[in-house]
Amino acid sequence: MLTYFLLVLAPFQILSSSIPATCQTLPPYPGRDGEWRLLHESIGVSAMHMQLLHNDKIVIFDRTDFGPSNLSLPENKCRHDPHDDVLKIDCTAHSVLYDVWTNTFRPLMIQTDTWCSSGAVLPNGTLVQTGGFNDGDHAVRIFTPCNGGDFCDWIEFDTYLSERRWYSTNQILPDGRIIILGGRRQFNYEFFPKMQNSLTASPSSGSIWLDFLRETTDEDENNLYPFIHLLPDGNLFIFANNRSISLNYRKNTVVKRFPTMPVDAHRNYPSSGSSVLLPLDENKDIVAEILICGGAPQGSYEQAKAGNFVRASSSCGRIKPMEENPSWVMEEMPIARAMGDMLLLPTGDVIIVNGVEQGTAGWEFGRSPVTRPVIYRPYGRPDWRFSVMSSASRPRLYHSSAILIPDGRILAGGSNPHVWYNFSNVEYPTDLSLEAFAPPYLSVEFEKIRPQITASPETLRHKQAFSISFFVPQYLTADVLSLSIIAPSFTTHSFSMNQRMVVLKLVGLLPLSPDTYILTALGPSTVDIAPPGYYLLFLVHAGIPSVGSWVLIQ
Repeated sequence: MLTYFLLVLAPFQILSSSIPATCQTLPPYPGRDGEWRLLHESIGVSAMHMQLLHNDKIVIFDRTDFGPSNLSLPENKCRHDPHDDVLKIDCTAHSVLYDVWTNTFRPLMIQTDTWCSSGAVLPNGTLVQTGGFNDGDHAVRIFTPCNGGDFCDWIEFDTYLSERRWYSTNQILPDGRIIILGGRRQFNYEFFPKMQNSLTASPSSGSIWLDFLRETTDEDENNLYPFIHLLPDGNLFIFANNRSISLNYRKNTVVKRFPTMPVDAHRNYPSSGSSVLLPLDENKDIVAEILICGGAPQGSYEQAKAGNFVRASSSCGRIKPMEENPSWVMEEMPIARAMGDMLLLPTGDVIIVNGVEQGTAGWEFGRSPVTRPVIYRPYGRPDWRFSVMSSASRPRLYHSSAILIPDGRILAGGSNPHVWYNFSNVEYPTDLSLEAFAPPYLSVEFEKIRPQITASPETLRHKQAFSISFFVPQYLTADVLSLSIIAPSFTTHSFSMNQRMVVLKLVGLLPLSPDTYILTALGPSTVDIAPPGYYLLFLVHAGIPSVGSWVLIQ
């Protein structure tokens, strides 16, 4: 029987509809093990980096210093780079803009080398992309979405960064700045945009020393692409190798040092585990909890270089860094995995996709591809948390990536474990395809309980009430209804930067008809819990999510 919330807020007002008509009907997917579908045999570039933007376009790019790609730039466009080791004049694209709803793409023009770079999206929706290799290691690149997407392209600033940022990590901050941390032999961090800071290493450098990064570097430099998560107290959880700290970046002080993660495994590149901040739930006391899974035993990288491919780690660790005496709680995945991508699903579960069962990241250093995703239920019974899904048709090894898209599917692409594009006479050819995984919640059997958001606001404000209208074909059950926002990630090298999910506080539910309702909720309570910017708003009913609707949190 339907239980109603007491509606205690002002009368409902539909502010605007933010869902395109093309999203209303999802293609049917059978089965409870999920389903893979190939979208493109080739998009011309290997998807080393991916970022979903708020106009439902995805920026995808590779590196520029390996020679020609398989996608030409528009007529009369060529990249002129006297510093390139392979092609001084290159008339092929190394970046594309993909449209989620039309399944089409077009080439973009990148000048400087984006190999192993990082990124974050500003509160206004502009992608800021930082660092790389060669002439790109000090570069900042800007991509601003535009209507239609036909004229947007990269704008580049070759020497903006204070230090060489190759394998660094970005995190958007509550004040709208981006922190850019680490990189190969870089034991420091800096900000975009730049600002005066008395803590800089020198007045001209703009970088701030962080000894933790020097301390955690081992012979394999396993602290590259350190994991960073913004905590609800405003500090940063930073994990490198097998150790972690809480950093007050405003004062450059280490607030807390956490216990070393058990199990003889390293988690950051090139061992390449993955990490997420589990959903923050505003309907109860906020608990921040970090989940880290996979990686490789210490020394695996050197072993792989010698031709010995060690089994990857099957362990996961969880820690609550804001507790007084936090400790790691360890679990075992059903499949060992390095180079896996961990993504938050609209249900609050975590999917782990891509990667290998043996070896590490690096040229030719991975073996035994893991083609079956695993879904992890953080709050299920310990013996029921992991479920193994259906197998993909393509192995995704080194230089692959994956992201969540608005209809709840996971987009996966890339895989190029070679110095150049190589399609023949190798065990794992370069893969330029795109495919999508539909999790079990997209199965056709759930259509009767799948909610559809029919109207939602374009903007939300912290702590302020707002309402959405929605439709459920049958069987609405109010006590299994939730509303969440998810910040899309910048994904590369097994880490989804800036990804976060907040379950919003529900206040009221009002029926308009037997199958149409108004739901009232509160915007996120603080900027530390949800920094300003664009998020996907998902309504979940009985474990089945709606299509996501874009909202701007101001």
